[in-house]
Amino acid sequence: MNVVIVESAAKAKAINKYLGSKYKVLASYGHVRDLPPKDGSVEPDHDFRMHWDVDDRSQKVVREIAAAVKNADKLILATDPDREGEAISWHITEELKRRHALTGVEVQRVVFNEVTKTAVLEAMKNPRALNQELVEAYLARRALNYLVGFTLSAVLWRKFPKSKSPGRVQSVALRLVCEREKE
Repeated sequence: MNVVIVESAAKAKAINKYLGSKYKVLASYGHVRDLPPKDGSVEPDHDFRMHWDVDDRSQKVVREIAAAVKNADKLILATDPDREGEAISWHITEELKRRHALTGVEVQRVVFNEVTKTAVLEAMKNPRALNQELVEAYLARRALNYLVGFTLSAVLWRKFPKSKSPGRVQSVALRLVCEREKE
């Protein structure tokens, strides 16, 4: 049997119909790990090491995936074809490795832009490895958001107690870093 991971339950149900009984399609329900909001989750002085947590909701999802993978020949990661989808696949793989659930299981990544039988079956014929460049882009943005965004939010909330969060700041922070580097 092969286990296929997608992001949503609706996609899982549709894709399961397309693939048949040799596949078990499960939903991750988005990201399964995140940086805890406490200080020290990203360590700039230690090559930007990141400490990830699996929340209670995701613990159940990861346990279900790990149990399914235990008896599988392949784990096929079919999360969305963007940076976040690649990151979700990477998080699932890393967490399953941490739990020693991937021993003897081949891991593949497939992408499709529409949930149709033709698109899904074509994607299954063309598996690839995780795109490490997309994963690293995600990690850089996530580290910048954590290091700059959280700090900026705290300053903003102290100065303007009823204000909202400044939102994601990775692009602005990255631009500042690049400009400083050019100088």
